[in-house]
Amino acid sequence: MTSTEANSSTSTATPGPPSRAVTAQAHKSALSFISPEIASYFVAGGCAGAASRTVVSPLERLKIIQQVQPRGSNSQYKGVYRSLLRMWKEEGFQGFMRGNGINCLRIVPYSAVQFTTYEQLKKWFTKHGSKELDTPKRLVSGALAGITSVCSTYPLDLVRSRLSIATASVSLISEASTLKSAPASLSTIPIPHAKHALASAYHTSSALALSLNNAAGVTASVYTKSDLTIWGMTLKIVREEGGVKGLYRGLITTAVGVAPYVGINFAAYEFLRGIITPPGKSNVWRKLSCGALAGSISQTLTYPFDVLRRKMQVTGMQNGTIKYSGAIDALKSIIRVEGVAGLYRGIWPNLLKVAPSIATSFFTYELVKEFLIPP
Repeated sequence: MTSTEANSSTSTATPGPPSRAVTAQAHKSALSFISPEIASYFVAGGCAGAASRTVVSPLERLKIIQQVQPRGSNSQYKGVYRSLLRMWKEEGFQGFMRGNGINCLRIVPYSAVQFTTYEQLKKWFTKHGSKELDTPKRLVSGALAGITSVCSTYPLDLVRSRLSIATASVSLISEASTLKSAPASLSTIPIPHAKHALASAYHTSSALALSLNNAAGVTASVYTKSDLTIWGMTLKIVREEGGVKGLYRGLITTAVGVAPYVGINFAAYEFLRGIITPPGKSNVWRKLSCGALAGSISQTLTYPFDVLRRKMQVTGMQNGTIKYSGAIDALKSIIRVEGVAGLYRGIWPNLLKVAPSIATSFFTYELVKEFLIPP
């Protein structure tokens, strides 16, 4: 056997390590989905979400508090200005930003997934249909993008809601149910002027509400310093509310509400952009106006779903008497007790925040996207 034949035989019998070309090709194939364009959508969407929520953090927290407080409670947050002033007096600047850290932590991936999914669905529809998307396809693209984003970040949204109201001086126990379950002798006791007592260094509640709760045999849930962190609140929910599934309380209601909201939001923005920012007439204020109007329209039409979502998220919190077996039960209960107006609780601070929030979101997204992907 010649030397050439031997080498040939050896190489056939003992295959060597894969070549660098093959390895590089495998890596390229594995990362083909994450193209620079998709990465740019993620970065732009994440920046848009963080910027928009930070701008309106005080109004976002006030909206959540007003959504979940029982009607007729003596410790209600009433009015936008008075409530913001009360929040400032009780908790200072920290009160305005309470829950914003986790909100940004949630909104960055949420917004990134939402914008990226929407862009990819738009491309899919244009490849498998008309070159220009019509309104129904924009609605479908936005709805699917909203469902995808909310399912991927829902536990963070629930924890954020809990942190937002954990330190607010508002009881989740309705006044009527508390008085009904209180001892008869309580009615003969003069009701003191409501003063805010510090239940812990981080949780405040009305002295009157606290005394009524104790008289009714309800043990108020006191949040420790460790509970008022992202990880601490997450562990508290898992430990006290049925494990990991407790982090997904209200997910279906949220998805049902988010789908039309995001769909209308994107469709309205695209429609308004064609009217308000035609070629040659595009400036910062026109772009901001498109987002503000689109957000206001979508929020007004889908706000009841947001109220239901918050009600479901705080069910079981603070050992309150407000319990719902599901979204339908919550809807019936709200309408029965508060009427249709109950489904729009907190809408005014929400509308005040939605204009700058959505305007900032779309403007930041377009700005960062154009920077990363020059036209």
